[in-house]
Amino acid sequence: MGLGLFIILIAVGAILTFATDWELEAVDLDLVGLILMAVGLIGTAVYTSVLRRRRMVVPPVAPTATEDDRRDLL
Repeated sequence: MGLGLFIILIAVGAILTFATDWELEAVDLDLVGLILMAVGLIGTAVYTSVLRRRRMVVPPVAPTATEDDRRDLL
């Protein structure tokens, strides 16, 4: 489940909510669209927070020079 899937959920939900005027007896398409948009927004937020955590780069620890190491260089 990538970021594209969540964006598609938001788009489909917006289309169902704002661009259609279909009437079904058993299903409220406006509510289904709102639910899809909410799931898409939550999924996008979770996905980006997890992705940011995975890409966090920790700089390598630089070795410290001791006085003995400095004497060897001179």
